[in-house]
Amino acid sequence: MAARDGDGWAQCAQGHRHWGVYGASGLLAVHHGAGGEPYVLMQERAAWSHHGGTWGLPGGARDSHEDSIESALREAREEAALDGAALRIEGVYLDDHGGWSFDTVIAEAEELFEARPANAESTALTWLSLSEIAGKELHPGFAASWETVRQALAPETLVLDVANIVGARAEHGWWRDRRGAAERLLNDVKDVRWRHPILAQWFPKVVAVVEGAARGVPSVPGVEVVEAPGSGDDTLVEVVRQARPYERVTLVTADRGLRERVPGTRTEGPKWLLNQL
Repeated sequence: MAARDGDGWAQCAQGHRHWGVYGASGLLAVHHGAGGEPYVLMQERAAWSHHGGTWGLPGGARDSHEDSIESALREAREEAALDGAALRIEGVYLDDHGGWSFDTVIAEAEELFEARPANAESTALTWLSLSEIAGKELHPGFAASWETVRQALAPETLVLDVANIVGARAEHGWWRDRRGAAERLLNDVKDVRWRHPILAQWFPKVVAVVEGAARGVPSVPGVEVVEAPGSGDDTLVEVVRQARPYERVTLVTADRGLRERVPGTRTEGPKWLLNQL
């Protein structure tokens, strides 16, 4: 294992030549404006580079010891001096060419932070709207996957009706220890490899609403616990309504009355979650 051991050319099963012995990855930082329009941080490649003069993402060859997220964040630091702490990773899109792949790491930015070229590989780094991206000459690899990737730009949140899901899980004796049953569920949820129709890896925001005897469940990594002061249903409705207009929210519950209180919100039953587990 050595730093930068991924530099070099590789040929995929489709007969194309790509940069990156172990594949490559790039960072797609996206910020949503007040009206919900996405802005993507785009890189204009230096004229001397492969496909120079085209627009794409900060990125490059992945080293042998890196996963796609580590690689994309490193490349973003090197090419754009970006601090990964200002980003929330939402997922990874895999563009597999057979024997070689490019991973697009999608990350949400809370603001349009300043970015500038940090090495000679870029001539510009600019936040562009979707319409502006359409008017640019795009890197061929980025252009080939863009129409699919853009469908996964909106941040996604799962809101869990914990009492309902615990009941559906029907562990032996769960009703005698509702807090313990809720704690076991949340510990299982934090380890889920969520399945997504587009993304190879998906990291939705997860909000778990607990009520009654389950209050006091400790937080777990990747899961925000909200304690209902009274009615669990009222708190679940409030959590759903607090979502940003452009955010995709999925409420996980089998409660038909609760579903009717959040019209227009995607809903899934507890079985959907339990299958993920």
